[in-house]
Amino acid sequence: MSRSIFSAAIIAVAVLTPAIAQNQPQSTSEGQSIFRFDTFGDEQLWTDTLQMERALGNVTPRTALSVGLKVDSDALPPEVINAIKAGQVNLDDPAVTIQLLKLNAVIGVIGRVIDHDKLKTVSITCALCHTQVDNSVAPGIGKRLDGWPNRTLNVGAIIALSPAIANKAPFQSWGPGKFDPRLQFFNGTNIVPLSSPTLPVVIAPAFGLQGVRFETFTGDGPISYWNNYVGVTQMGGHGSFSDARVGISLRQRPDRVTPKLPALLQYQLSLQTPPPPAGSFNEAAARRGEGLFNGAARCATCHVPPLFTDVNNGPDPNLPLLHSPGEVGQEPVYASRSATKIGYRTTPLRALWQHPPYFHDGSAPTLPAVVDHYDRVLMLGLKQGQKADLVEYLKTL
Repeated sequence: MSRSIFSAAIIAVAVLTPAIAQNQPQSTSEGQSIFRFDTFGDEQLWTDTLQMERALGNVTPRTALSVGLKVDSDALPPEVINAIKAGQVNLDDPAVTIQLLKLNAVIGVIGRVIDHDKLKTVSITCALCHTQVDNSVAPGIGKRLDGWPNRTLNVGAIIALSPAIANKAPFQSWGPGKFDPRLQFFNGTNIVPLSSPTLPVVIAPAFGLQGVRFETFTGDGPISYWNNYVGVTQMGGHGSFSDARVGISLRQRPDRVTPKLPALLQYQLSLQTPPPPAGSFNEAAARRGEGLFNGAARCATCHVPPLFTDVNNGPDPNLPLLHSPGEVGQEPVYASRSATKIGYRTTPLRALWQHPPYFHDGSAPTLPAVVDHYDRVLMLGLKQGQKADLVEYLKTL
């Protein structure tokens, strides 16, 4: 099965496509609709400049899933879900990808399909990088988990599909779950270089943000500052952004980004940190690890409960408390390219079980690697049993 059942399903649920984004606020918050469906007019980058409609029109579902794109099962009719579970959908047929886009089922990707199933425009939303699925239908297909970082999404590989990109090597070097927001920016017309060589960082979670005022690895600004920066300069939204610290000043009218930032922020703040799965940690070891966290391991010195960060604890509440790269044993280059140019924020510890790898650049693949790193940098002298207990506690956060 490929095109036939999908086509019948689309006719039956035609009201879901493209009107779904317009109708969404009636049933859920405005911020949720912005997060999931608003492109901010970024067709000017993804279609007009990168010509992604030419690339994605020939991509099979299997390829799309292999680079981390996710499918929202709530956007699929029951007969399609049953066919997927039964293995009756041809995942090697590009026509099926077009049908999924017509159903608005590819999370974070909005595709406008015209006559004879031709992909006319492509654009993206916040959900592309910051939503996972529960895999309840098949791997990569299930119910949305908003705010979960998509650490299987290979943004660089997707960008490298663009026929307009001549030098694909920097993007192909990123790998899954990483993105370099300081490599370049889009000014509404052209892609402008910022730094070289590329230095990607891991996609961060967008849950558990309540109380964390500076939501970037380098504390560049409050949450809406980063939403604005990414929405305009990286997603290519039709809006305005200005920060002399990074040498960017853009003004596009109408501004389709800035007026939506308050509602987007409120939705992000509502996204709760997911609890650890039942049975995923040793309770007795975790209790011992908590004592170490607050004592001999000195973790709580910087990861101050209840937010497990000290970024808000500086002498000026309007400025983040940052740590130099040498102090925390991190590479200095990415920090030097940031707006603050000082160092790194203490990462809030939230659902660590959910989003390896760790540190801004993903240089620690596992929680034991994180513990080993700080045991070495801070010369803690922890024993192997203590390290294991500490890891069990970190799994609970």
